[in-house]
Amino acid sequence: MEGLEHGLPIVEFFNQVFGPLLAAVLKTVGLQVKDPNHLIPDYLVMAIIVVVLLSVLLGLASRRLQVVPGKTQVLFESLIDFFENLILDTIGEEGKKYLPVIATVGLFILTSNLLGLIPGFMSPTSKLNVTLGCALVVWVYYHWQGIKTQGLLGYLKHFTGPNPFLAPLLLPIEIISHFSRPVSLSMRLFGNIFSEELLILIIASIIPYFLPLPFMAISIFTAVIQSYVFVLLTCIYIAGAVAHEEEH
Repeated sequence: MEGLEHGLPIVEFFNQVFGPLLAAVLKTVGLQVKDPNHLIPDYLVMAIIVVVLLSVLLGLASRRLQVVPGKTQVLFESLIDFFENLILDTIGEEGKKYLPVIATVGLFILTSNLLGLIPGFMSPTSKLNVTLGCALVVWVYYHWQGIKTQGLLGYLKHFTGPNPFLAPLLLPIEIISHFSRPVSLSMRLFGNIFSEELLILIIASIIPYFLPLPFMAISIFTAVIQSYVFVLLTCIYIAGAVAHEEEH
């Protein structure tokens, strides 16, 4: 897939418009760019498109709220209700304050997964850089919320357990477990989306038009499932981080 870097017309256009400007900015800090027209990678362009698209759609939807909702408002309200119910089931009533972050991550991943099904685009989540970035955001966030909720010492007790005699055994296990979470989150999402895009690309290059359609339908299902798994694990990690020791 690396051979497809900058192969998309929209990526080429984006680099032609913003590449020289970004190269000039980098030059001011002592960084020389050999080819400004191929400076911005495809996954970053696609991620920017997803962010702009979601910002515009959600911004417009929030400005046209009605007592009797239309189809668009019902759709967005259903999505928010889905995230809220998932939070209530995994974290509890106090978890509603985490809704903005969880919903943002979930919508970004879902939109990114589906973007690759549109001709001329690719899924940002088919690149490990993007999935690892999402996973690290979740990893830092749930640790921060755990420290914020229980204090540093109270949160560190999660790593040692209630029995001090077992602390030397549990501590390395917990550390390894927590550091493996961003790896598993990022690799699972990246592997599924990358393999699907590669499969569709190969089939479309052999027999275009009709043959890739069944695989694209399966990709829609997988995109939704992978987004759900990522959000569900995020909720579980937050729930574990903010739960008090007596609740374990």
